[in-house]
Amino acid sequence: MTQEGDILWTPSEAFKRQTNIAAFMEWLKRHHGYEFSDYEALWQWSVDDIERFWQCLWDYFELKSSSPYERVLGSRDMPGATWFPGARINYAQQILRNASSDGIAFKFLSEIRPLGQVSWHELGEMAGKVANKLRELGVKPGDRVVSFMPNISETLIAFLGAASIGATWSNCAPEFGIKSALDRFGQVDPRILFTVDGYRYAGKDFDKRDDVGELIKGLPSIEHVISVSYLFADDEFLPVSNTTPWREVQADGVPSKLEFEDVSFSHPLWIVYSSGTTGLPKPIVHGHGGITVELLKFCMFHMNLKPTSVTFMFTTSGWITWNVLGGCLLNGGTIVLYDGNPTHPDADVLWRMAAATGTTFFGASPAFVSLMMNEGVVPKERYDLSKLDSIFCTGSPASPDHFAWFYENVNDDLWINSASGGTDISSSFVGGCPLLPVRAGEIQTRFLGADVHSFDDDGKAILDEVGEFVVTQPLPSMPLFLWNDEDNRRYRDSYFDTYPGVWRHGDYFVMNARGGCYVRGRSDATLNRYGVRMGTAEIYRTIEALDEVADSLIVNLDLPDGGFFMPLFVKLKPNIALDDEVKNKIKSALRSYSPRHVPDDILEVTFIPYTRTGKKMEVPVRKILMAANIDVADYRESMAEPTSIDFFLAYAKNKTAAMFNRT
Repeated sequence: MTQEGDILWTPSEAFKRQTNIAAFMEWLKRHHGYEFSDYEALWQWSVDDIERFWQCLWDYFELKSSSPYERVLGSRDMPGATWFPGARINYAQQILRNASSDGIAFKFLSEIRPLGQVSWHELGEMAGKVANKLRELGVKPGDRVVSFMPNISETLIAFLGAASIGATWSNCAPEFGIKSALDRFGQVDPRILFTVDGYRYAGKDFDKRDDVGELIKGLPSIEHVISVSYLFADDEFLPVSNTTPWREVQADGVPSKLEFEDVSFSHPLWIVYSSGTTGLPKPIVHGHGGITVELLKFCMFHMNLKPTSVTFMFTTSGWITWNVLGGCLLNGGTIVLYDGNPTHPDADVLWRMAAATGTTFFGASPAFVSLMMNEGVVPKERYDLSKLDSIFCTGSPASPDHFAWFYENVNDDLWINSASGGTDISSSFVGGCPLLPVRAGEIQTRFLGADVHSFDDDGKAILDEVGEFVVTQPLPSMPLFLWNDEDNRRYRDSYFDTYPGVWRHGDYFVMNARGGCYVRGRSDATLNRYGVRMGTAEIYRTIEALDEVADSLIVNLDLPDGGFFMPLFVKLKPNIALDDEVKNKIKSALRSYSPRHVPDDILEVTFIPYTRTGKKMEVPVRKILMAANIDVADYRESMAEPTSIDFFLAYAKNKTAAMFNRT
């Protein structure tokens, strides 16, 4: 059995020499006389002299500004750091500078559309037509343009068109319930809505036309709608009179010349949403410049993407990975878009697509890998994946067995890149480095420029112990602000309430002396029992190593009387019954790991609830169990299996409601 920390792969000297990060190190030596013995030394310099590091990145990537920046870091306060004051840069222009090429910008596949592709030249023309239509409608820099569209070609094209004129983009995937979409879009007063008529998932059609009507009614700031007939290809989808069909926006003869708005480094590029512990989702604003330099660093150095790369990440348009995947176009290579269920019509669909597209970099969640393991899928036996050299595993902590599965079933010569970051920075703080060995279950390192540590309760950096995930110096893609956040109060409360001036990310985190690290679950889903804190990932790793357990979910409820109640929900493997023997085996395994984290109840479920992007729904389940009357309608469409929440609703009504005096 693979053990945590086991070395599974070591890069050859030839592999290391051809990496982008090795080229950067050589450039630093040649142009500045900086010489670093290894990655750790390079990382240390990048945080010891952050202004010099980011200035070198600007120069290395040959970024241009119509006016010179005054300095790299105007203020290093957190929150409130100001980067490259005086610089002007347009994110869409950085991507579409490749628009003169006849190479392939992206390939696409969905449950509705067959495999197709769009060239860089075509992408530039189509984005230009969107930009000119928006200008015709009076959209100006800073106006909000929102999208209720899935991960399809039109969404990416619309985003680039909007960003090129300086409009501020925001997206909700159509599987979001209308209340969820209104909770998000209602905070930002959008002028323009891009929308589809519906979508298909796992072979089932979802007609969204009535929902779109409700969305428009609930957003009085909407002045115009651009509609995409996606599910009903022959239908005139015109939800309101002031609607323009996509086909008219893209008609022959429509002006397509790209003219980029010259915006400031900190001009709002997009608004993304991250749930807070209370209240509406946080509307997080990122800037053109910060996203440009951060994603260049991420994609080039920590994903090792090149103009010849073909990059796929399974994502919906409502997950921040969609934004990151679009950023992979910065290197001039090709990306792959997929809309649909990752296991429909069969569990091989994404591997078949990877072979057909020549994917070199494949991204999916640990939940997807678990499904492959349970289904017994062995991609290497059925598909030519010879071009695939890198794996990206994100969305939740990956176990040693997840890592081992790739080597056993895909290719024994792979760089596995496990990363952690998220919506808050549209990137990752920690993740892969192609110069380092891959160790089972371990995130390889801290990203360049990311001064990441594990802190104890007293704000002291610790090693080899579970602490809080913190960042002690600013990054360019940290939020500019939260929309409508008076005096930055919510921003400070979200990230800086525990350690003033230090970003607390909300994960439990372990670092070791060599710089490797582990995420042990979210702080807000942490199991704190009698003062002993443990991340849920540690529990899952212990439980799911048992032969009888296929999947699991655990939450800890703080009761009104000061006590605790911690139920464990398990999905068992075929032909296994949850009898006393199995229950005792589970309890024994957990007792040997942490006696204080033996569950108070163990229950069998048919499904563990996941989002479509592969995240266990720990926090929603915890909220349901603490408040039996919670409205879950908006959860369902964003779930991989909408009925999986029903068990927890019934359990809350019949069991936990009484604990909170809600009988």
